[in-house]
Amino acid sequence: MSILNSFIKSPQLQVYNTCYPFIPFNFHDEEIAETGFDFPATAVLGMQAEACFEAYLRRSKNYEVLASNIQIPKLFGGKNNSGKITLGEFDYIVKCRESLELCHIELAYKFYLYNPNEECSELKKWIGPNKKDSLFQKLEKLKWKQFPLLENPIAIDYLNKLDIKLPTSQQLCLKTHLFVPKGFTAGIWPSNYRECVVGYWIRPGEMEHENKSALYAMPDKKQWLLPPSEAPLDWCSYDMIVGLIECKLADRISPLIYEKSGSAISSFFVVWW
Repeated sequence: MSILNSFIKSPQLQVYNTCYPFIPFNFHDEEIAETGFDFPATAVLGMQAEACFEAYLRRSKNYEVLASNIQIPKLFGGKNNSGKITLGEFDYIVKCRESLELCHIELAYKFYLYNPNEECSELKKWIGPNKKDSLFQKLEKLKWKQFPLLENPIAIDYLNKLDIKLPTSQQLCLKTHLFVPKGFTAGIWPSNYRECVVGYWIRPGEMEHENKSALYAMPDKKQWLLPPSEAPLDWCSYDMIVGLIECKLADRISPLIYEKSGSAISSFFVVWW
């Protein structure tokens, strides 16, 4: 599968409830051409996701991109400090060709690990591989900062100056790869979470239980978005990957690991915490 279409088909967490009433973005079932798409392999993960999503929007017969990555400058005393302090950013403003509705879309591409030992709410148990963020923090930021920006008078005025009509709806595209402790049963979760589980995580002492005859690879973070078949990976033996993992853990970095047995490839994190 190609990079762009692999991104389109990657797991998307559907979040829509009374606390977070975010309408999920809908990828229409259509053929998307890869021709002319230049994947930014050296860019950070977030910018790679933005490039893929914008490429989809511009190739889709269902959407017209009116603007993307619009930073709203904060005004002081009538002076524009654009580039120094911003109120926030609109990821995408598009027109839906069928309904002619204007929509503001926020995009996120996240990797979260479920830690059942955390004494907190379920959302806070979904944390980043290095414990620097959480699903709860992301949803709160969307709720209190990113989506309310559309109601800010300064933002409205700025869109008017750019001759961009005010969107009448907002949607969220939350591409999410979820990892659970190895052997953990996720059957009690709602289907929207189960459908996003793509692998597991282990602690360093549990690495000895992995398949010692398999091949292993440690993708750079800039390769996380790529399907393993498209990434320039260096496959190595079990003993070699253990040494590479130890180096990462010493720097308090939880590496993503691919394990290949025959033609089957599984993915897991080894955490330092």
